[in-house]
Amino acid sequence: MKKIFYLPLLSLTVIFQSYGQTKDTKRYKNASLSVDERVEALLPLLSLDEKVAQMRLFHANIGVEADAKGNLKLSDKVVEKLKLGTAGIKNPAEHMEALAAAKFNNALQKYIIEHNRWGIPALFVTESYNGVDAEGCTKFGRPMTSAASFNPSLVNSVWDVVGKEARLRGMHMCHSPEADLVRDPRFGRMSEAFGEDTYLTTQMVTNAIKGVQGNYDGLVKGTHIGAVAKHFAGYGQVLGGTNFAAIEISERTLIDEIYPPFEAAVKEAKTLGIMASHGDLNGIASHGNPELLTGVLRDQWGFNGYVVSDANDIGRLHYFMKVAETPEAAALMGLTAGVDIDLYAEDAYALLPGMVKKNPEIEKLIDRAVRRVLRTKFILGLFDNPYVNISKVEKGVRAKSSLELAKEADLESIILLKNEGNALPLDKKKKLKIALLGPMVKENTKVMFESVAGENASFVAEKGFNLTDGKRDIPTLLPRNPQAIDKMIGLAKDADVSILFLGGDEYTSKEAFFNGAIGDRATIDPVGAQDELVEKIKATGKPVIVVLKHRRTLSINVISEQADAILDTWDLSEFGDESTAKLVFGEISPSGKSPVTVPRSIGQIPFHYSMKEINYKKGYLFLKNGPLYPFGFGLSYTNFEYSDIKISANEITPTSEIEVSVTIKNTGAVKAKEVVQMYIKDEIGSVTRPDKELKGFEKIELNPGESKVVKFTITPKMLEFTGLKMDKILEAGDYTVMVGTSSQDYLKTNFKLKK
Repeated sequence: MKKIFYLPLLSLTVIFQSYGQTKDTKRYKNASLSVDERVEALLPLLSLDEKVAQMRLFHANIGVEADAKGNLKLSDKVVEKLKLGTAGIKNPAEHMEALAAAKFNNALQKYIIEHNRWGIPALFVTESYNGVDAEGCTKFGRPMTSAASFNPSLVNSVWDVVGKEARLRGMHMCHSPEADLVRDPRFGRMSEAFGEDTYLTTQMVTNAIKGVQGNYDGLVKGTHIGAVAKHFAGYGQVLGGTNFAAIEISERTLIDEIYPPFEAAVKEAKTLGIMASHGDLNGIASHGNPELLTGVLRDQWGFNGYVVSDANDIGRLHYFMKVAETPEAAALMGLTAGVDIDLYAEDAYALLPGMVKKNPEIEKLIDRAVRRVLRTKFILGLFDNPYVNISKVEKGVRAKSSLELAKEADLESIILLKNEGNALPLDKKKKLKIALLGPMVKENTKVMFESVAGENASFVAEKGFNLTDGKRDIPTLLPRNPQAIDKMIGLAKDADVSILFLGGDEYTSKEAFFNGAIGDRATIDPVGAQDELVEKIKATGKPVIVVLKHRRTLSINVISEQADAILDTWDLSEFGDESTAKLVFGEISPSGKSPVTVPRSIGQIPFHYSMKEINYKKGYLFLKNGPLYPFGFGLSYTNFEYSDIKISANEITPTSEIEVSVTIKNTGAVKAKEVVQMYIKDEIGSVTRPDKELKGFEKIELNPGESKVVKFTITPKMLEFTGLKMDKILEAGDYTVMVGTSSQDYLKTNFKLKK
């Protein structure tokens, strides 16, 4: 009897267990549950191999492509990968126009969902240096360019477009923006970041993240993509300015200057992701640094998104950094430190399933990482709405408003470095023959200038020579071309004014990839015969205007001396030359300010404005002291008079605030914008303090003769620094507050902090 009774009971138990499992397998699909509830419902269903697949992201170039008819075509390698699912794919359909890309990515996502057991969608990942890095999207200026606008709301608007256009292509995450400070112009990736200053970078990166994520609400609504702030931490300051080199930054500088943009990205902007740095940090490889990726990022700041490796960097803990004895040890080091997704590699997290067989405890760390990845996918709504609404793509990508925004951003970002004798603006009413000359002249430069200048101006355009042979990996400088120089001199002699387009291009400043590519430089002088060209055109006796295009700071000593006027454009949008022409002909006054210090020589490096005061004690033999152009510098076609600086109280306490105000008057003849900048200096500190630090700025617009009182609030938080015992402190004493037009031109007053 017992036997007869036992078997049916066992059968019922199996039936109930089976029913329970069936019910549980559907629970994660219930959109009414919270994100965390859905993650916890899905995670236990995954096999070990499926979990690890959610921790690996591969590049589309290994076999995600379209056939001749635009249909999905996958390599055998990709098909095999997708059987288990994947964390995501980098740059699918990047070379397709937006509509074709949206259709392709829909088909790709459908394939992925239908070919893994649980229908887990993939993250499609892009980057953004000039807008979405893909065909058919609005091309904006680079981050350094937009930083020169000193207009955070404008940056927010630009990245809002980036987020929308990327999502309409079927993308979900962006390995951007950079929260690094860049203080070494030898570094080829300089223009990917927002400048040398902590406060400016913090304002720009938080607004970029809020923009690209649609103030976070856009993630849930499916209108925007998630940001991955990078490279954590200190990556913009590699030794020697060479990619992959060591990073040595004092702990105090890390806390006070390097961390704040990342902390704000996490706490204020709610970035979905963080990317670790290629380099080490004071001897500890960033990808194997638990104090950095878990202690600071998660325990101190409360970050709950995912951390992704930079390309192949977990495996490199073994074979490049040489801090792990074996590839398996490298994988465990990265996992323990807190890296959740392995970008591209086959020699790192691919080893985890085999490692778990030997050490089952590792699966707990795997579960931790997978939770973070799945959480991101649920936040983005990919389980419920994984596909692009094709009907919205054509209207939403390259909309007229987006193209106009690119032009607006250009106009606010161009910096007038020099304007001797009011050489600019040129008068549209005068008949002028203008020569557009130099290696940075583009095919459409002449057309763009003609579209702005009107009927009185006539143009000739001559590129003359290229700077390099254009080889992507290791470009070579081309030899001097005397015939090209002579031809341009002839055109200049025949013209009323010459506009020289000089600087550098995508080959003279670029990313140095791990193997077979160089992008950094040992000098920052303009390459080739550009200085010679300026001197010889100047010798014609005709006015010389220089339009400087570049992706790294250049020591433009000859250009600065010889040119009558200099417009520093960095790397503008697709409408860059049109925008430049508008400033040349005075349709608008320049209002950009330099987001970096411009040195006279590479030998002055390090040379940012906020260095310790003691760094300025001595200069160098045979070199004029100071920079060519200071941080925050930029001229206008009008004059702004600063006066009447006032402070609301002479003392501040740890629980009070004070206000500083200044009156700015437009004393010129044209309407213009001005960036009013506030700096604070701690006069005496228990540790050596910066010479000054930017703590606020406001961009205003004034009509001729108009005045405005600009006010800044000084808070105790602005005065905090890391003290002798390595904790944040407020220190009683004297402070100077400076309000002005640059880091070297200001009015000042004083106050005391009393405790």
